[in-house]
Amino acid sequence: MKNGVKMLDIANKIGVSVVTVSNALAGRDGVSEAMRRKICETAEKMGYKPSNTKNEKKRALMPKPGKNVGIITSERFVGARGTFYWELTANISNKLSQLSVFTVYECISVENENNGIQPNILTDNKVDGIIVIGQMHRKYIEMLSNVAVPVVFVDFYDSRYDVDSVNSDSYNGCYVLTDYLVSLGHKKIGFFGNLNATSSINDRFLGYLKCLIENDLEYRKDWTLNDRNEFGQLFNDLDFPDELPTAFVCNCDETAFRVISALRSKGIRVPEDISVVGYDNYTMSSICIPPITTMEVDLVKMADVSVELMAKKLNSPSYHEGRKVIPCKLVIKESALNISDKVSVRK
Repeated sequence: MKNGVKMLDIANKIGVSVVTVSNALAGRDGVSEAMRRKICETAEKMGYKPSNTKNEKKRALMPKPGKNVGIITSERFVGARGTFYWELTANISNKLSQLSVFTVYECISVENENNGIQPNILTDNKVDGIIVIGQMHRKYIEMLSNVAVPVVFVDFYDSRYDVDSVNSDSYNGCYVLTDYLVSLGHKKIGFFGNLNATSSINDRFLGYLKCLIENDLEYRKDWTLNDRNEFGQLFNDLDFPDELPTAFVCNCDETAFRVISALRSKGIRVPEDISVVGYDNYTMSSICIPPITTMEVDLVKMADVSVELMAKKLNSPSYHEGRKVIPCKLVIKESALNISDKVSVRK
């Protein structure tokens, strides 16, 4: 160290191990509060200066105590898909708490969302920043892009507005997912999802389309099917064309689950007659029969990056990073079958 004081010097002074000193100074578990206090006081008296370590960088990110961050979602996502966003919300809230930042949650009604009405936590001046989880109506995005506090979008973005966002790599993820079906011999592949409902669905469709183009496969508009309306509200019934593809790429596991159920009601088996893959690798992909081959979204990493970004913006409101993209991975289960292994293909 520049001032000549090392962790070993502190350890020898107190009569403990270097590991104990390191854990105490880093705030890690395994050290009693009394010993931690003694080590910190000794380090200060000896003039110990920590190096530019990961822990020091983390401390530099910590906002001033007493900051509040609002987390908002649309009530459209409080239903069946709620569990996915609830876990993401919980992860973000827990990580903010570790930085001594309090969180305030508000669910935005569809009416307020469509009309671009500010959340109560903003109008009541209760928060120093806003994290928005899940797609919002464009009027609402426009409103949020002009508020006076830092804003971070999570799991969506809008290129028309210069707002920082954290997203899974939907474009590349759906490319890989579609290419997996191609590797199984599928040449007739459809897509389930309303392209204009969310930025994620749009990106996933583009990844699917790129894979078709690169493999010289036919794109058929009648095989691109809606699962919801433009506001993200899921349809009660799913429609299928008279001629089915041999496989469907679905924009999320919930849609894949519903597609499999709807096909089964028509006497069409998955994966024996048609393969179906999803996206997210959340609850639906595991409880479905068969379990759904899917692309896993890294919720922990998304929460880490979202909190780190918000912490930087709380310290410096003008700080800007743009769109952060989190990699995802293919998880192979049982809902897709090699085309040569199919028992029969029904139309």
